[in-house]
Amino acid sequence: MQATEKPTRMTPVIERYVSLKRTLGRGYRNEGYVLRLLDGFVARESKDEVPDLTPQLFAAWCHMQERLTRTVRRNRMRIVRNLCLYRRRTEITCFVPDKALFPRNHQRVAPYMFTDDDVRRLLAEPDKLEPTGPSPLRRENHRLAVVLLFTTGIRRGELVRLTLGDFDDREKTLAIRETKFHKSRLVPLSTSTVSELTTFLDRRRVAGAPQSSTSPLLWNRGDGGRAYTGGGLALGLRNLMRDAGIFKADGRVPRVHDLRHAFAANALLRWYRAGIDITARLPYLATYMGHVSVVSTQFYIQFAEQLAEQAGERFEKRCGAVMLSGTQPASEDSR
Repeated sequence: MQATEKPTRMTPVIERYVSLKRTLGRGYRNEGYVLRLLDGFVARESKDEVPDLTPQLFAAWCHMQERLTRTVRRNRMRIVRNLCLYRRRTEITCFVPDKALFPRNHQRVAPYMFTDDDVRRLLAEPDKLEPTGPSPLRRENHRLAVVLLFTTGIRRGELVRLTLGDFDDREKTLAIRETKFHKSRLVPLSTSTVSELTTFLDRRRVAGAPQSSTSPLLWNRGDGGRAYTGGGLALGLRNLMRDAGIFKADGRVPRVHDLRHAFAANALLRWYRAGIDITARLPYLATYMGHVSVVSTQFYIQFAEQLAEQAGERFEKRCGAVMLSGTQPASEDSR
């Protein structure tokens, strides 16, 4: 990290903090940028010989962020607060921002839960696409994108970064490398997904696409052979949803990310129908999806309406008679 022209009391703390986070495997590029902005602001605005962050300077810095969205402002304030909490471990009197004063969180958008019928209609749409010069595999790329997003729950960015070498046909896995939280993982594939991938690779080979292990899986001929961009793929998939007549209650097409939500909800639903304790299985799903913690995975439970119905049915089977008779429910061991 570059030092400011006028070092502050925070400058060495920021250097240690960012270095620690990167040593632990975090990229911390954005966080480092935000902390440098703050450090420079404190150095310029403070009249003290050795400037330091104060409640007044923090409030002034936050006021400068007003042009940004509420989510970005809240995230930047959270980054500063985390630094201050780290600093307080050794400097008990240092200033720590009160998070109660941060902008309120946006209400999370309820994801669209794709049905099996939605996916069948969506998979029929790529066959209607015409190949283009830059994208001779336009049909095949879009179909495989739908299949992988729905059956594996990988992120759109992870999908466009896949290369031929990331697919292991013997182990039937995809290697997802250096993802959102700088974690890599192996994703097991179903038999039907492996079949789709094998068919895709055969057609890709016939089309004359490069066969090196580093070649993009979703290949374009443009710019000497490159991967689809995340934005370009999202636009294509949203067009397919519109053509398939898949719309949310507000009349808009679902987000591409909602396919990931559908994967998670369907996994939970399958486990619940099988009588499996989904709470015990959440860590497995979190690892499969590349979540940094199981808390992120728990988010999906509240949006699975069918899961709630299954829970109600299970409760009624076990406790319905109890509610009517007043007798004790069966023990946990008898379930």
